[in-house]
Amino acid sequence: MADEVAKAVEECARAAKRAAPSIAAVPDASIDAALSAMADHLVANRAAVLEANAEDVTKARADGMSAGLLDRLTITDERLTGMADQLRLLAGAPHQERSVPVAALAGGLRLVERRRPVGVIGANYEARPNVTVDVASQLIKSRNAGVLRTGSAALGSAQRLLDVVVAPALAEAGIDADAIQLVPRAEREAAAALVRLANLVPLVILRGSGDSTRALATEAATHGVRTLAHADGGGVLYVDAAADVEKARSLVADSLDRLGVCNRLNLLLIHSSIHDLVWPGVSEALENRGVRASLPPHDHPIGYEWALDSEREATVTVARVDSLAEAVAIANEETSGLAAGIATEDESAAEAFFDGYQGTGVFWNATTRLLDGFKLLGVPETGINIDRVPGPRGPVTYTDLYVRQYAVLPDRS
Repeated sequence: MADEVAKAVEECARAAKRAAPSIAAVPDASIDAALSAMADHLVANRAAVLEANAEDVTKARADGMSAGLLDRLTITDERLTGMADQLRLLAGAPHQERSVPVAALAGGLRLVERRRPVGVIGANYEARPNVTVDVASQLIKSRNAGVLRTGSAALGSAQRLLDVVVAPALAEAGIDADAIQLVPRAEREAAAALVRLANLVPLVILRGSGDSTRALATEAATHGVRTLAHADGGGVLYVDAAADVEKARSLVADSLDRLGVCNRLNLLLIHSSIHDLVWPGVSEALENRGVRASLPPHDHPIGYEWALDSEREATVTVARVDSLAEAVAIANEETSGLAAGIATEDESAAEAFFDGYQGTGVFWNATTRLLDGFKLLGVPETGINIDRVPGPRGPVTYTDLYVRQYAVLPDRS
């Protein structure tokens, strides 16, 4: 069985590689036409997409999927419209500069940085069918072919989206429809097979639960495949001694509008001097969202990510701290480093928090739910990278999916 799965993944990768020149060579107008056509097909095939998704949701519910994960799996009518709107916005977004002047060189030469597509990029993600469209659209805009692999819960939705939205839109724009492949196997072995094909798929975007994604990243490294991993999440909010009580309450409520997402509130740190003043409002906000507070003494790591706990995802860890420095240390050392915010009316406190926190996104009197490609940058994302080394960090979009090539040319100016 494992051999059959690996063969299916390799066939997808080879088909995508054959089609990659087709998407790399077309004019910008054809790329944007494909994205606009995807939006049109998504709306025109609304009923078919929602039907396939409803079948996935029904099966997942019968299999005992948690409420938060079911929410991520579900495409509502409103969400489908939003997906189409995002595709149209992406179609109108400026294209990446493909040739950037760098410097004049001696001898009548000039240096140019050329930005080329990777070729074929893989993506592994779980029960989020909207990611099929998000990633496919980003790959198309960046002129890369792709091999997408999703979990069994969302495979029916993803296949329908490929069949009635992505493939026909590519064909209509004069692009080989094989440029975007979906692995047709539900087995978990497909994910491992995808990160072993360095000569076909040199880069794989990984989204999912922390342990499984880290294991795939390790497997990829042993096979010479680079990864952009979105493994861990969980937003932190520090309520400073100078916080506005009502703003703190609102931030808590606004950070918990959805529970099964990585940028939701996960850890709430409250300065001891203001704790008793803000707690009634914060407690009410949690109660209104149907979320319980995990209070000291904790029987789990303080940065434990509740969104990944199907049994207890409606939980926020709450702890007192005695200083801003203590809050920063906890956010840096005991959480994923995805995002942290401070509620305060003291500008110097906010600046100190910004200077101290090393994570990907930092917020002042704003919710960590804003750490999202569309909300921050106006385009969908392939994921949020939290690596602490140079490279794409934060919401990864089409502008990040290229490789540099340095070219030395005669200076004809």
